Amino acid sequence: MTYQLRDIKGKVVVITGATSGIGKAAAEQLVEQGAKVVLNARNKARLDEIVAQLGADNAVAVAGDCGDPVVAREIASTALAKFGTIDTIVPNAGIGMYGSILDYSDDEVNRMMRTNYEGTVHVIRACLPTMLEKMEGDIIVVASVAGFRGGGDESIYAGTKHAQVGLAGGLDRELRSKGVRVALVCPAGTETEFAIGAGRTTGSPALAEYLRPDDVAFQITTIMRQPLSVRSHIWTLWSMQQQS
Repeated sequence: MTYQLRDIKGKVVVITGATSGIGKAAAEQLVEQGAKVVLNARNKARLDEIVAQLGADNAVAVAGDCGDPVVAREIASTALAKFGTIDTIVPNAGIGMYGSILDYSDDEVNRMMRTNYEGTVHVIRACLPTMLEKMEGDIIVVASVAGFRGGGDESIYAGTKHAQVGLAGGLDRELRSKGVRVALVCPAGTETEFAIGAGRTTGSPALAEYLRPDDVAFQITTIMRQPLSVRSHIWTLWSMQQQS
């Protein structure tokens, strides 16, 4: 008998960092499978374009900084007002800067730390009560392989990803008995806008050897489709050309 995956039609998924790259690809794949998506990023114009592409019956957007608890709560309240529930949270918003620990300004460093870690914490805090009430849901944190081993040109960035890994590990232990699964999706370099101008260059030949956003988005949809009797926690991904 064929292994029975979950049908995610009608499931409501909150995605941060949704205007490009992994977040946008995840939104597209999820809507193709019948899910509803609640999208967040800073750029309202780009969010509006994606909602128009996916259809207003399938998507809604909240512009703003998900590292701000007020914005995070607005994301959750918008999901409930539009679709009536929240089934999955995908904290995906992220900023990368490559170079020395001394290469960037205080404001740039603080923005990266806030987006990558605080944005993860606050959107989970805002959306989790709905899933706890149902005793069912998925938290799928988009981190990085840098969360397990930082390179010499990414120390602060790697620190934020280690923080996400630690957070997810604690949440898995806290929430598994309450019906909420917690997974980490940790890709290696992915061909997106991420870190362009901050250590990566548009059109660089190296980008052609990276993962594609759809590769990572597929892992997100796969985690959601696992039977509820199964939980998996750490997914690491590399392209065939990348060194692990």
